[in-house]
Order: sequence, then structure tokens, then C-alpha cells
Amino acid sequence: MTVPARRFPYSSRSPTLPTGSQSPFLPLVLIGAHRIAVSGLVDSGAAINVVPYSIGLQLGFDWKRQSQSVELRGNLESVEAKAIVVSAIVGDFAQVRQAFAWAESDSVPVILGQVNFFLEFDVCFFRSQLAFEVRPKGAS
Repeated sequence: MTVPARRFPYSSRSPTLPTGSQSPFLPLVLIGAHRIAVSGLVDSGAAINVVPYSIGLQLGFDWKRQSQSVELRGNLESVEAKAIVVSAIVGDFAQVRQAFAWAESDSVPVILGQVNFFLEFDVCFFRSQLAFEVRPKGAS
């Protein structure tokens, strides 16, 4: 069955910045003990999905109860993180399970990376058009 890709516009990280600051932010719903709508940076260069501390709390997670540590790299290398798994809904696509590194910091956006966002979705970037398309894996 062919599922059409869903197209999303790039959006600004800050309304005061020029169009060069436009980035592929994807609106989605994360579901843990609670459901919350977030906007995640679709980052093909990120090894893993990351969620900030306050979002993990809103989803109903307790930092002290999470036993699996995750090592972050790059500019987040000094930030402690724990593994959490939630369900995610992108547009009208079927719900999928997503693993996140729950960072003990709010200085990071929700990041959608290789593990496991890009394992569940195919993404095509059209930077010159300030747009990107998302489709569930195997849907083409």
C-alpha cells in the first residue's frame, strides 16, 4: 500500500532571525503517561533522538526511576541522559514507538535522529523550498 508523504514547512528557530535560521521542525505528539504536542528538529546528523528534561517530566517520567544511562556526544557530551521509550504520532500516520535520550537539561530541543526516528520514517529535505517530506518506512 502506498502512503503519500506528508510535506511540512521549515520554521524559524527565532522570529527575530533571518530566513537562514529556518530549520526542519516536525510537529508530533509524544505519548507516555501523558500526551504532549511538541516540535522536533529533524536532524539526519544526530545519532539518536533526544528530549529535554522538562518534556520527560511532562510525559510522566521520574528521573530517579530511569536506570538505563545514555551517552550523548558533541555539544551535549557533558549532559547526563537516561533512556526512555514513548509512542509518537506524526500527522495522520500510525503511532510508532520511539526511543529517546532524556537529557538532564532544557537547553536542548527535541531532536529526531537516526535511532530511531530515521529507522521508522523516510525523510526528504527540500531546503531551497524551505520544506521537507516525511513518510512511514516501507510506505512507498
